[in-house]
Amino acid sequence: MYTSEEDERSPFFGRTYSEFEYSQTLYNYYIHPQWDEFGSKTLYLKILYADYELQFAIIELLGEWNDAIENDIMTLRRNITDILYKKGITHFILIAENVLNFHSSDDSYYEEWHEQLEDDNGWVVILNMPEQSKYDFKRARLTHYAQLMEMEQWRTLKPELIFQTIQQLMNKRLDI
Repeated sequence: MYTSEEDERSPFFGRTYSEFEYSQTLYNYYIHPQWDEFGSKTLYLKILYADYELQFAIIELLGEWNDAIENDIMTLRRNITDILYKKGITHFILIAENVLNFHSSDDSYYEEWHEQLEDDNGWVVILNMPEQSKYDFKRARLTHYAQLMEMEQWRTLKPELIFQTIQQLMNKRLDI
């Protein structure tokens, strides 16, 4: 349905992948070569879907989200989401079920992202974050800027249905 390397608006447009050469590692374990490196040493991603008419993107994350040492949120913002935002994406769904650890720092990049999207009635939703990572995310009070949700069946749903379901929940939360 979507491949980011074929999408001219994607930060990964034109990228080529090897199915046989594993070069990227996470905790000294090789990961599948189709996970995209975006500037973080410990976090990888894959843009699963982007719809520029409905203005949403679904991005899956893998690894350790480390804002304390690596400032992963800044790297994610500058190298991925800011580019997508300039192309019209205002709703970001981050699948975080494979975020093994989360280490927070200050909230300035989250706050900036929230304010940027707020003007366009946009939002950031993080799906299925593991309990320990979720605990650390909440403890850092980052839920003011990004909503944590659970949607176990997301893999079996079409991307538009995932977006519509989350949009309805967000509208209820925000009373739109």
